[in-house]
Amino acid sequence: MSNATTTNVPPPAEPSVQPTTLRRPRLPRWAPAALAAGSAAAGAGAGLALGLQSRVQWGLIAAVVFIAATYALTSKVEGARQARDRLATSLVWVCFLIALLPLVSLLWETVFRGSKVLDGYFLTHSMQGIITLEPGGGAYHALLGTLEQIGLTVLMATPIGMLTAIYLVEYGKGRLAKAVTFFVDVMTGIPSIVAGLFILSFWILILGFGYSGFAGALALTILMLPIVVRSTEEMLKLVPNELREASLALGVPKWLTIVKVVIPTAIGGITTGVMLAVARVAGETAPILLLVFGANSINGNPFEGPQSSLPYYVYRQWSLGNEASYDRAWAAALLLIAFVMALNLVARAIARWKAPKAGH
Repeated sequence: MSNATTTNVPPPAEPSVQPTTLRRPRLPRWAPAALAAGSAAAGAGAGLALGLQSRVQWGLIAAVVFIAATYALTSKVEGARQARDRLATSLVWVCFLIALLPLVSLLWETVFRGSKVLDGYFLTHSMQGIITLEPGGGAYHALLGTLEQIGLTVLMATPIGMLTAIYLVEYGKGRLAKAVTFFVDVMTGIPSIVAGLFILSFWILILGFGYSGFAGALALTILMLPIVVRSTEEMLKLVPNELREASLALGVPKWLTIVKVVIPTAIGGITTGVMLAVARVAGETAPILLLVFGANSINGNPFEGPQSSLPYYVYRQWSLGNEASYDRAWAAALLLIAFVMALNLVARAIARWKAPKAGH
């Protein structure tokens, strides 16, 4: 038995492995906000140094500085690929803000100047017996005329537009359908003054009817009709063909399938399109100037006699050229914007209410 001694040999050390990461350096989250603040300061400083009076010019300088600084800093920290991505994002945001600026400015100016006289008295009185140079009076007669004219327009344009769209989607084939589609496209681009001149020459000069709210509604119907046709047509095309085939397979006639299956499925989008079309024609001024003739008193009959409306009221009050009439014009403009905005909100609410629910 050997007396050899054994010694403990330590195991060989493993080679050190340096940790690797797949994440590239990135700018901190607060960097875009800091760059925006710095660019705004740089734009203001450059505007003051150059003697620029317009704040819009300051904003444009700040936008250019922000885009350039974002690209340069991102290119140095994150690389050229991310820099191009952030450049595109910055351009989109800057263009969005530039497009939003006129809208915000318009709303602010209208609310600021229109809220001076927009109250209960303004909404419940007309301009009958009011001296135009003096404060007072209201837009009740114009609001009533707008509601009646828009109501008549909806009653005329909606069924005709829906039936036309149903024909194009469900039945339309051949030359007739192509001709209808072509004329609908042409009507979409008709200027409002042309529609007013057509009704003026045909309804008033040839047929001999007088100026009235109904004549204005006829012109608005011409403008609203192609929008209703196009929106309804697109909504009907979104209805799956499987629903039609299932109904027809049960022996249901095609017309009843359209009434009971197709239209109820697309009614949310159709209603939204109609409401947006109403908002589109509610502010038209040219046909109203030619056809309703305007009135300072309340005329609740849209089929007889001159009648006012909110667009005509704004035009008339602004043309008088005094401070009191300017205030009334801004108040009526604010009322018209509120009316159009309410229609858009109703359209969005109907679209959300009638939208298909998950799991159904």
